[in-house]
Formats: sequence, C-alpha cells, structure tokens
Amino acid sequence: MKRLGPFFLVLFVIASFSALIAAVKPIRLFDGKSFKGWNGNLQAFRLESGAIVGGTMNAAIPRNEFLCTDKEYSDFILRAKFKLLGDPAKANAGIQFRTRRIPNNHEVIGYQADMGQDYWGALYDESRRKIVLARPKLDELNKVLKRNEWNEYTIQAEGNHIRLSINGFQTVDYTEAEAGIEQSGCICVQIHAGPASEAWYKDITIESIAKKK
Repeated sequence: MKRLGPFFLVLFVIASFSALIAAVKPIRLFDGKSFKGWNGNLQAFRLESGAIVGGTMNAAIPRNEFLCTDKEYSDFILRAKFKLLGDPAKANAGIQFRTRRIPNNHEVIGYQADMGQDYWGALYDESRRKIVLARPKLDELNKVLKRNEWNEYTIQAEGNHIRLSINGFQTVDYTEAEAGIEQSGCICVQIHAGPASEAWYKDITIESIAKKK
C-alpha cells in the first residue's frame, strides 16, 4: 500500500487540477446559431454568419433596442467580438452588463461598454445617471481600433471595480464610489436609435470570478 501512495497522490493532483480548469473555463453565452438564452425584440435583431446583428443598413433605427441574457451575472470577465457599421459620426451601440430591463419599456438600466461616435471604449451609465463614467484617450485607442471590422471587447467587473479593454488596450479602469449601484444583472447587446446602422456580436463568453470574502 505504501508503494501505491504516490500513485494515488498523482491521481488526486491531476483530478484536482482538471476540476480547477473546468471551474474557470469560460461559458459561451451565444451558441452562434440561435437566440437560446436571450430575450428581446427579434424584429430588431437577426442571426447572420454566426453572429447576432442588431439594426439594418436599409432603414433608420427608430429606438434603442437591447437583446439580453435570461441569466444574471455579478463578478466576471466577459469577452465579445464586435463590429459597428454605418455613419461613423452617428452609429452607436454597446454591451450592457449588470443591467436590468425597465418594466413595460424597451430601455434598460445599467453599465454599458460603449462603441461608436466619440464613445469608443467608454463606460456609460445607461438610463440611470445617464453620464459617461470614464473614457479613454481616443488618439491612443485609434492605434488599435479597427473600424468597420471585428474587434474584441473585454469587460472585467469585480465588486465595485470595472475595467474595459478593446483589442487588449485598456480603455477604462473605474471604481464605483456611489452606494446602492447594482453589482449584478444581465448582459445585453445594443443597437442605438439613429440612422441606418448595424452592430454585430459574436464569440460572447463569460468567466465567473469568485467573490472575495
């Protein structure tokens, strides 16, 4: 039995490591082929080429529209690829997080990782304080931002600390100072009201972060 001890120890270490890897493996929020796990106005969103597409290039966007996850999340790292098409001076969209729908309304309340116009990489407070909470220097972001092409947003929310990055460039490092601001909610993708435009989203994954005790 003593000679078997190290063998069982190795098996235990391997099993523990495998369990750890499984625990931190990112979860796909979008399966690339259906709206399963999401809710919203499906007249404003469609599926195309493995992506969620909000809006259209054939008509104006009459109002803000949000496609949201059925589940809620609190502390996490979210990654999503996106591209925004349309007039660069007017097209706008974003990824909502720690968000809730307003009852009997098409709007939502929560943080938004913004995109478009002069809001690229900014953290906006949608329908709540209605202000830009933090934003990057666009001349620096423009060095890595690929307009009209695929980019990747990384959103890290942990307690009252929020960090945003686009294509690996950190755009926001923000600490929420106001008490009572929600630290959990759903994830949404947006197309903003305005002239004809499209917001594309794909490869949306989330990795939960254990809350600190």
